[in-house]
Order: sequence, then structure tokens, then C-alpha cells
Amino acid sequence: MDAHSLGGNILVAEDEMLISAMLEDALADAGYRVLGPFERVASARAAAETEEIDAAILDVRLDSVFVFPVADALLARNIPFIFTSGTDGKEIPAAFRAAPIVCKPYRLTDITTALDQLLQTRRRL
Repeated sequence: MDAHSLGGNILVAEDEMLISAMLEDALADAGYRVLGPFERVASARAAAETEEIDAAILDVRLDSVFVFPVADALLARNIPFIFTSGTDGKEIPAAFRAAPIVCKPYRLTDITTALDQLLQTRRRL
């Protein structure tokens, strides 16, 4: 299986327009379908509770609000996710520490590689 053959629906929660546009392009190029990007916790959480999602990429803060309610909704549905953060991730509660963290600034290949690994692990289970 080549690196980007997994595909799937990826929820993106990111409030920086330039980053979300680059993520959309990179994920589409890698064979993924993007849900969002969502700029607010409420809309991301609603999607996380109802949409068909294979995995998610969550910026730790959306418009200065922690994204943890979205992570809770994803955990409740057993959907894996990756956090992105401009910090070292110390603000992430222990309940979510198993999720990979990709620190900003990142290369888009860092995201697609982490996402591929996450989905490969999930599909092996």
C-alpha cells in the first residue's frame, strides 16, 4: 500500500485561513476528502457528532477557544484525530494525550504522514 492510498473523510478544524487552504489542497492531493475546514468549535463539534468521518485534524485553539469538545465528540465515536498546535501541547488534557501532536509551523508532509499512520493503525484494529 503506497503512502497515500488510504483515502477517507477528514474533518479539518483550523481557524487560520492560509493554513486551512494549504491543508485542503495537500489532503486532496493525498487522496483524502476534506470536511470543513471548520473555524469555530460549535460547527466542528456538530460535524464531529453527525458526519461520516475517518479521522480529524484539530487545531488546539479555534478563535482562542480550546477544541477539546470536538475531541470528546470524536472519542465518543471512536474516530482518531491529530492535534496541531503552535505550542508544545502541554495544554492538552491527559484524556487526549494518546493523540498525535504536530507542532506548528509544520510541513504538509508531516500532516499527511501522521494521518496515514493514524489510519493504517485504525484499519489494522
